[in-house]
Order: sequence, then C-alpha cells, then structure tokens
Amino acid sequence: MNRIILFDGECNFCDSSVQFIIKRDPKGYFKFASLQSDIGQQLLKEHKVDADINSFVLVDDDSCYFRSSAALRVCRRLKAPWKIFSTLIIVPRPIRDYFYNIIANNRYKWFGKKDSCTLPPPEIRKRFLS
Repeated sequence: MNRIILFDGECNFCDSSVQFIIKRDPKGYFKFASLQSDIGQQLLKEHKVDADINSFVLVDDDSCYFRSSAALRVCRRLKAPWKIFSTLIIVPRPIRDYFYNIIANNRYKWFGKKDSCTLPPPEIRKRFLS
C-alpha cells in the first residue's frame, strides 16, 4: 500500500509542502488527500483521529503519524539531501512538536488561506485520492 499524506487543503503553506514533496518523490511513494475531503475524513475516522486535527498526517499502512513525526517520516523517503532531516527524529518529540506547532498555529496568518484545493496537473492528479 502507498503511504497517504493528509494535508490542510485550505492552507497555502500546506499546498506548497505537498508540491515540494511531489517534486522530491519521483517514485510516487506517497499519495495525497486533503483533511477536508471525504476520503481524508474517512481515514481519520478509521484511525480514530479527531476530524478537526490541526496537523499534517501520514497514514502508513495501519499506523498514523502526526506533526513533526509525520514530516520527518516523509523526509526519509525523499531524494537527497532532504533525507538527512529524518535524522531529527532522535530529538525528543515534545521539542520537535513545539516548533512544529508554532508554524501550524500561524500558517494562515503567515502564508494565507485558500477557498479550495488547487487542482493538480493531470500527470500528478492520479496521486491524489478523492
């Protein structure tokens, strides 16, 4: 099964992050769905996650990862030099998540918000679940 990244489809920063991952994941290891989509909500429910979660989420088979843990697990699968960031997983999670939460809590103020998800080009669209 491919790994599924759930992201805030209304967030400019989150959309840019998805585009960043796509460019550095040439093997198509990750699939994507917005947190607001039906499939995103279904996956959250299946994994017993609050539907209003304020986090980037990685669904990896039967496991679910949040915040910095999700981001660093994604880095592990990206092309070099981005893989190196996965070594930050050794930093205690409360410290990593402290910095993650600063960005997450200010993402709309700093980067803006959209009314809807960006429609990806056809060659990338197959990686998005709907």
